[in-house]
Amino acid sequence: MENFLRSKEYWTLIEHGIPTGGEAHPTEEQRKVIEDAKLEDLKAKNYLFQVIDRLVLETILNKDTSKSIWDSLKQKYQGTARVQRAQLQALRKEFKVLTMKVGESMNEYFARTLTIANKMRNHGEKTTNVVVIEKMLRFMSTKFEYVVCSIEESNDLDNLSIDELQSSLLVHEQRMNSHAMKEQALKVTYADQSRGRGRGRGGIRGRG
Repeated sequence: MENFLRSKEYWTLIEHGIPTGGEAHPTEEQRKVIEDAKLEDLKAKNYLFQVIDRLVLETILNKDTSKSIWDSLKQKYQGTARVQRAQLQALRKEFKVLTMKVGESMNEYFARTLTIANKMRNHGEKTTNVVVIEKMLRFMSTKFEYVVCSIEESNDLDNLSIDELQSSLLVHEQRMNSHAMKEQALKVTYADQSRGRGRGRGGIRGRG
């Protein structure tokens, strides 16, 4: 909002208010300057009213100038700004130590990482997709090491979207899970066969 008011050349009114002239009997030129400033101030107030929440607006309707409105808003929300900065610091720390947990699925890892990244953005942090992608690749569990190497070698991370990365990793995860299930099935089959052979040999020795 500040940038917008500056672009409209109203920021002097926000900072310093309407000039008063300071004289008991101002000249015609001085009166015209004051009247023009009052008109500009009304325009600035109108812009402020358009962006202020209705509930907040009701608490500042008694303010006469754009400067008094701005000062009131700044006083009301300077505490909120401090809280947001503290929350952002906490989110930065959480993002820094974030790693993929043992047994965590790819979807769970992505959801957890993106939730923190989006919260940081909502608090004013300019977290790019490349930063998020590099973070996720760097701190995946060791079983994905060869997949990460393959993705980094075959893709330009600056142009890789988070959705594309997630889709690629989900395919690899499904293959790994399928392979693990086949191995487990083979182990169970082998164990059953071994027990069957053991029982058979025992039976023969018994009859002998």
